[in-house]
Formats: sequence, C-alpha cells, structure tokens
Amino acid sequence: MKYFETRKARIEIIPMIDIMFFLLVFFVMITLHMIPDAGIASRLPTSSTAQAMPKPQITLAVDRDGTIRFEQRSYTPAQLTALIRSKPHADALQVTIAGDKDTSLQLLMRVMDACRAAGVTRIGLAARADGGGGA
Repeated sequence: MKYFETRKARIEIIPMIDIMFFLLVFFVMITLHMIPDAGIASRLPTSSTAQAMPKPQITLAVDRDGTIRFEQRSYTPAQLTALIRSKPHADALQVTIAGDKDTSLQLLMRVMDACRAAGVTRIGLAARADGGGGA
C-alpha cells in the first residue's frame, strides 16, 4: 500500500474560460455605455453662461434647414410629438435640443412646441461653453 501516490497535476481550464467570458461581456457593456447618444455632428452655438446638465433622455438635433433628427432618423414636428407621446412617462422626460448655430429661432421654437404638445416640460438647449467673457 502506498501512502503517497504520485498523481499527475491537472490544470482546470473551465473556470478560467468562464472568467474570460465574464470579462468580455463586462467590457462590451462598458464600451456600449461610453458611446454618445447623438451621432450627428452639429456646430453648436457658444454661450458664456453654459452649464452642464444631467444626461438627457432624448437629444434632438435640428439642422439649419429645419430637419429634426433623433437616433439617426428624420422627423417632422407632428411625428416628433407622436414619438414622444409613445414613450413611457412622457411628461417626466428631459429633452435637449442641439440646434446648429445657424438654425433660426423659429425652427427651435417649432421643435419646442412639438415637445410641449407631447407633455414634456423639461427642455434644454445645447451649447458649447465660450471661453471668453461674453460679448
């Protein structure tokens, strides 16, 4: 009878594979949250009193020609109102409008009116901080 049997050493690889898949999923999820919501490049106006706002739930881009964009799609004001109304808790949504710096005030007001018609009360305008003291 042998008291000390010689056994071959085994490396368990299954737990290591589980950990690698967990890390892969973790990094994919983190990377997805780092991608910004709006993928439309716009020339935002500058403001010397611009303040940071909490992350909006909806970011709308308004082009110089009045095109309203949300999640890579174009909307009319009526379609935008219907889209916002279809969201759960539309009255509690926070909407940020990112208008091009050459967009007319009338176009921005049309988008605001469409949001208000859907019941949104928290509307912000996006701007870049101006480094100067203002003009």
